[in-house]
Amino acid sequence: MLKGLLPNSDEEPVPCLGSPAAGDLRGPERSPELPLDTPEQVSNEDPQAQARPFTPKPPPPRPRLERALSLDEKGWRKRRFRTSREDLTVRNGASPSGGSLQDETPRTPTRSGSPPCLSASLQEIPTARRAPGSGGPSSWGNCLSGMISTSLDLLHREGASAGSAPRLASLLSPRPLPAMGRNVASEGLRTANKVDPDHADYKLRLQARLFRAHSSLGPGRPPSPLACDDCSLHSSRSTFSLLAPIRAKDVRSRSYLEGSLLASGALMGADELARYFPDRTVALFVATWNMQGQKELPPNLDELLLPAEADLAQDLYVVGVQEGCSDRREWETRLQETLGPHYVMLYSAAHGALYMSVLIRRDLIWFCSEVESSTVTTRIVSQIKTKGALGVSFTFFGTSLLFITSHFTSGDGKVGERLVDYSKTVQGLALPKNVPDTSPYRSDAADVTTRFDEVFWFGDFNFRLSGGRATVEAILRQDPGSSVQALLQHDQLAREMQRGSIFKGFQEPDIHFLPSYKFDVGKDSYDSTSKQRTPSYTDRVLFRSRHKDDICPVKYSSCPGIRTSDHRPVYGLFRVKVRPGRDNIPLAAGKFDRELYLLGIKRRISREIQRQQALKSQHASAICTVS
Repeated sequence: MLKGLLPNSDEEPVPCLGSPAAGDLRGPERSPELPLDTPEQVSNEDPQAQARPFTPKPPPPRPRLERALSLDEKGWRKRRFRTSREDLTVRNGASPSGGSLQDETPRTPTRSGSPPCLSASLQEIPTARRAPGSGGPSSWGNCLSGMISTSLDLLHREGASAGSAPRLASLLSPRPLPAMGRNVASEGLRTANKVDPDHADYKLRLQARLFRAHSSLGPGRPPSPLACDDCSLHSSRSTFSLLAPIRAKDVRSRSYLEGSLLASGALMGADELARYFPDRTVALFVATWNMQGQKELPPNLDELLLPAEADLAQDLYVVGVQEGCSDRREWETRLQETLGPHYVMLYSAAHGALYMSVLIRRDLIWFCSEVESSTVTTRIVSQIKTKGALGVSFTFFGTSLLFITSHFTSGDGKVGERLVDYSKTVQGLALPKNVPDTSPYRSDAADVTTRFDEVFWFGDFNFRLSGGRATVEAILRQDPGSSVQALLQHDQLAREMQRGSIFKGFQEPDIHFLPSYKFDVGKDSYDSTSKQRTPSYTDRVLFRSRHKDDICPVKYSSCPGIRTSDHRPVYGLFRVKVRPGRDNIPLAAGKFDRELYLLGIKRRISREIQRQQALKSQHASAICTVS
């Protein structure tokens, strides 16, 4: 055993670890001494040892020793930067390092410059809190293998200059430490301070490490706003789900059944509206198309429903058709197939050859009231109701919506008949029926458009461009940028709206497209028959709002690529302001056309299979041609 003193009598004695005179020294504070059994002893009878101090020398390099140090460094890095898989292991109650005390204590970054004569394992010992009455840094390398004052002084000097905390744990080991050899990085030292997983303190330490709510994301990831500690019974959020949390006290509350606007948990209330539409605006698509009664439908409706100018699909689609095709169900199936499984048919109605289809995103069907419809016939003589109006209304959250598609009397000089059609429509549409009016004090019994917050009126109004075909064709041959504004100077509808004789309170987005009527079927040329009808803006989309700036037009255009009719489809994209509502109204409760939804999905699948088979056959024919 070491005697605790250096053999040189001229220097002040330096106590070793475990020496009884350690407390008499002045200098840096030391932690309580730990007894170590050292196999080597220093003899005081050696005259050379008495003549000059002992100079420690590092052990000779050995390939196996260098290999052990590199592996130890890798193990230390693995403990410092734990992966997400190891985090999951720790959450389940098992430590990836076997429950070592080193994993449970805080760590301090190691310095790049290591003191000589100390192996990597000694530098890797983590820092722990000091117990009351404990001293400063304690040196474990003083009496090991004859390496004495040099390593101690270097260690003290480095700790004093950096002002760092002590590097060794001050707690005494519950059992004697194993004997150590010359190699300080021995396996016995690194495995001695194991913690029993059954120990009571082990669970407390483990819970302290699991305070992060996102342990499954790894230590280097930021916490998820939707994650929580799954160990808590009070947790209401799922770690991986994007669904909004529902508090139990909100579920227990029944105040929303009274129709309160501000009650927490109301289906149509402000909380749900803010969750789905933080800016309280919904994206709306409105289209009108006179199909001329053609049985043939366009092979693709993407240009109509999914225009290239719009990066995102809309929340609500409303399509009105005049002189619709004979197979109405096929038309609705094509709409469902084009929009895909993200949308459902909320409602569809027909009045003779007038069709209207309302499609909405499937996760918004719960916020709609019952959908109501009404019709007006303006041409009683005809057995086939080609002229008239069809209105569809419902409430979305707290905003009432009315959609009207109309087909007015045709003819260049029949402006008066069209004004009569308008008057019959606003007086004859009996809406709303069961759904209450959101602002009854603003309503007029003689005008259906005053009984709703937002009104969209679209269709084939049949208003023409006055001046004759020669005048219109002369303007069309001019610059396309200026020709549209020149054409609108001859528009009958714009003139009547300025006079206030029709569409009172309505607005129309700016027109930047060519007249949508009348084309030769399948061609881009206007009427070349003997009748020589004047090109006109017969197909229009108008809007009206109770509140100023509630409706913002985004896009207003036509579809020149759809040529199956003598009319071109016209569509508009809008942003509509939505307000919270009450739950005490007749709710649709998720109603939609399920049969049509399934049929549209099957159509999409079959068309995709046909497309892939066509590509394969085309590829096979190309190979045969080359060979």
